[in-house]
Amino acid sequence: MSPAKKRTRSYDPARIRAAVLGQLGHVHLAVRRLTPEQLALPTRLDGWNVRALVAHVGTALTAVGRALDLPEPARQDATVLDWPFATAANAAAIDESARALAERTPDLDVHLTGVARQLAEQLDAHPGDRLLQTAAGAMPLGDYLVTRAVELVVHTDDLNAAVPGLDVPHDRQALAAATRLLADALAVRAPGGATEVRVPPFAVVQCVEGPRHTRGTPPNVVETDPLTWIRLATGRLTWADAVAGAKVSASGERADLASLLPLMS
Repeated sequence: MSPAKKRTRSYDPARIRAAVLGQLGHVHLAVRRLTPEQLALPTRLDGWNVRALVAHVGTALTAVGRALDLPEPARQDATVLDWPFATAANAAAIDESARALAERTPDLDVHLTGVARQLAEQLDAHPGDRLLQTAAGAMPLGDYLVTRAVELVVHTDDLNAAVPGLDVPHDRQALAAATRLLADALAVRAPGGATEVRVPPFAVVQCVEGPRHTRGTPPNVVETDPLTWIRLATGRLTWADAVAGAKVSASGERADLASLLPLMS
């Protein structure tokens, strides 16, 4: 079992299920409004236009079904906290898959309709503790759904950045799950108690080696909002730009997280 297991927080399966389906619903409604010109717009993901981005959102969710089609693993050997660190190894395959799917999927509305229906049926048919073989290892379906919430939140933000005025909303529970998972991943990458990272209203974690504070205001504090934190953790925003733009406040000699970010890409 991964050493990250000791730090893994629990997530309410019903809330995560609702969050994933809810965020997918927000994206789907927005996609229906996109014009051919908007689908051709570039995104902040290298080489992807909006069409490829939306196609990838669908692929990220059909991954649940693909995993359910495989034999159930004999035992769990990974947790949700292993997933952020495993994504880089699959970047090339993900890029190729998104481009290919975008080319052969002319109607993204129909595509996402099918994805949503299939996902809801699969979640109704399988318990949250059913083990899946994922790229990060074998983990329960309920845990893997947390990673799907992260995918949806991150790519909803990518979609909003690419299409001015689209303003796809973020499901609160999906945003909370993404924020907490990526904050916990930081604590795994840099274990310790010298620095407190606050992402109100969803997460507070202790990290970085050094003197541990026991009461009062800690000497090293980082604070930011959820979307800024997610952009930092996924490489959409650099630490230097976030500090310069007053998107993050950092005080103390161990409050510079530049060398620890991004956590995933």
